[in-house]
Amino acid sequence: MANESMRTSAAGTTALRLRENVVPNYYNDSANNCTFGVGTLAHLGPCTAEELTRTVTTAMIDGQLAGRLRNAESTVRLHVRRATLTQAQFDALVSFSFNSRATGARPALDAADQGADIDVVRHMNARIFIHSRDAAGHRQPAVRSTGLVNRRREEVRPFQVHQAPQ
Repeated sequence: MANESMRTSAAGTTALRLRENVVPNYYNDSANNCTFGVGTLAHLGPCTAEELTRTVTTAMIDGQLAGRLRNAESTVRLHVRRATLTQAQFDALVSFSFNSRATGARPALDAADQGADIDVVRHMNARIFIHSRDAAGHRQPAVRSTGLVNRRREEVRPFQVHQAPQ
């Protein structure tokens, strides 16, 4: 396995924290799902009034981040076994997997495993839509997210170094 010993770099972790925006309380994210900390989903649908007043500690945030980061790293290592990734590419795929979860990240990870950088970029750039939820928690039609567009622009950068400018 080409990437079996890779871990997210300090720079990669810092970039992920900035992309996710550390929030020390419960809040309704851009999809109107109850979230806290570093993009940790508490549950689908909006937070209750009680949740919005709930204390979130640094230890809770750091613990959730560490666990989810390990899961995202494992996902990348599991699905990208043949192609050797650079540290920047590994960090970017971990960030993408952290945000998109394993199922959503799978097409990009499969392309990375094939060394098909242009397809990695294409698949990552396709995941720029959110399905918000109404007050009752019902899923709404997909809407393009400027935040995700900006995030993907950063995450695809390590896969564009060998491509001609567009």
